[in-house]
Amino acid sequence: MLTVSQLAKMYQISRTTILYYERAGLLLPTSRSDNGYRWYGKNEMKRLEAIIAYRSYGVSITNIAPLLERQDDMPQEHILCEQFNSLEQEIQRLRQQKKAIVTLLEQPTLLEQNKLTKAAWVEIMKSAGLNEQDMKNWHIQFEKMEPEAHQEFLESLSIDTEEINRIRHWSKG
Repeated sequence: MLTVSQLAKMYQISRTTILYYERAGLLLPTSRSDNGYRWYGKNEMKRLEAIIAYRSYGVSITNIAPLLERQDDMPQEHILCEQFNSLEQEIQRLRQQKKAIVTLLEQPTLLEQNKLTKAAWVEIMKSAGLNEQDMKNWHIQFEKMEPEAHQEFLESLSIDTEEINRIRHWSKG
């Protein structure tokens, strides 16, 4: 039997993560001692290994419970296929963004001379395969990761201050 701290150390995860899994109903201790210590046995260790594996595949906490409780392989196959498809869509979005950046980099003078306009940028993004929602997501990520650079980028497109403020406002969510 292991305590929370021992279990965390054994699987190289934080104690907080194990307690989170308990709150989510994924991993319950075998027993509790009189002083409140949680004790975990072999079954819980196997369950934690499965949780860690599913998390490494990117499966959400809410989708892990049905996988752990499954009686056959169908729910697992279905959830893992959904996760695979979700990852595939994310890869496609990233490829589109990468293509847009490559397109821009092939025309570096546009950036250097501040000749890139909003219209030209939108066309570059569209030619890279991004739709309106993809472009919005691009702005949201840019704002989240580099807000000052996002501001400078929008200014470089010669967009008026009011529109920049609107874009940054909805980009912040």
